[in-house]
Amino acid sequence: MVDILHRIGAESSTADVYRALTTIDGLAGWWTENTTAAGDDVIRFRFALPQGEDGFDMKVLETEPGTLVHWEVVQGPEEWIGTHVRFELAQEDEYAVVMFRHEGWKEAVPFMNHCSTKWAMFLMSLKRLVETGKGEPAPHDVQISNWH
Repeated sequence: MVDILHRIGAESSTADVYRALTTIDGLAGWWTENTTAAGDDVIRFRFALPQGEDGFDMKVLETEPGTLVHWEVVQGPEEWIGTHVRFELAQEDEYAVVMFRHEGWKEAVPFMNHCSTKWAMFLMSLKRLVETGKGEPAPHDVQISNWH
């Protein structure tokens, strides 16, 4: 198993970051504007691609205010199914530090490299959202390849 790992620090509070990770408006403000609640603790994230709409369904497994958000991918690309996405939060002086993990990939495939780059870009969007009030969610994100 292999994991995607990133760390960012935002001049913000962990409470603000937690809100951006746990509300539909917050998630739509940094990851994709097409974010909806699907019931049963599932959140749908959709992206418009040249070949049509694609996306992921995440089941919320655990949340701890200001500390942790943990999801399991229950629908999406084959490589993502059953993987876990984890945001661990800590306050370090004026910075809310986010330790990010997309864990449980079966193997390191080219799509994982693509996803790692996109996660880094979207985490920077999260940072901008909590620092300035405006992120760069899809469809306003930078397209890095034909996978978008």
